[in-house]
Amino acid sequence: MTDLSFDDIRALLTRAFVDQDQACGPWHRQEPVFSPDIMNATSAATDAEGFAELVLRQHWANFCRWHVEDRARRKDAGAELIADCTFAINKLNQERNDLIERLDLFLVRALEPILPTQAEGLRPRHNTEALGGALDRGSILALKSFHMLEQVERKGAGEDLASECRRKLNVLQEQRVDLLQSVRDLVDDYAQGQKRPKVYYQFKMYNDPRLNPELYSRRSGV
Repeated sequence: MTDLSFDDIRALLTRAFVDQDQACGPWHRQEPVFSPDIMNATSAATDAEGFAELVLRQHWANFCRWHVEDRARRKDAGAELIADCTFAINKLNQERNDLIERLDLFLVRALEPILPTQAEGLRPRHNTEALGGALDRGSILALKSFHMLEQVERKGAGEDLASECRRKLNVLQEQRVDLLQSVRDLVDDYAQGQKRPKVYYQFKMYNDPRLNPELYSRRSGV
């Protein structure tokens, strides 16, 4: 892995928020193309550019899930469409969580060599959420902001709705600014030796036919 400084990592995280925001519009016009390494679920990013692409790949999973969930809420949706949407949402949610873990794995590996030595006997302190989870929240906030702006600008929506959506958009944008600052603050905590990074694994069970009783019971005829 390429050696990164704390400043490099802060810059990467800031770039991630910018890239997430800027991708929403173009992706509605044309699907992105990702490198084979990023598409390989077992591969890990090894440098800054690989991490930046991995951020967008994770954002893409959220982007796709957003639109499938919209489709699933159609009043005229039949049982077949609902079933298709449910399977798609489950698959995309699994991808989303797997990619969060890959983001965290890169960041932990990048941070470990530059962390201050911890005093002997001192219990390591961890955050309630790792950086990958925060990037996922940034992705969702970028999508919410983009679609809320669509409603602000939608012709025929009415001024009352546009005003309400404009107020919500301001809140969403403020929350995203706060989130990025919190992410940068957490890197500062790592740099000062106040906290230690860690990968938090989700171990989703519902998609695994060995662990979901609705799947393994039916397969075995129980």
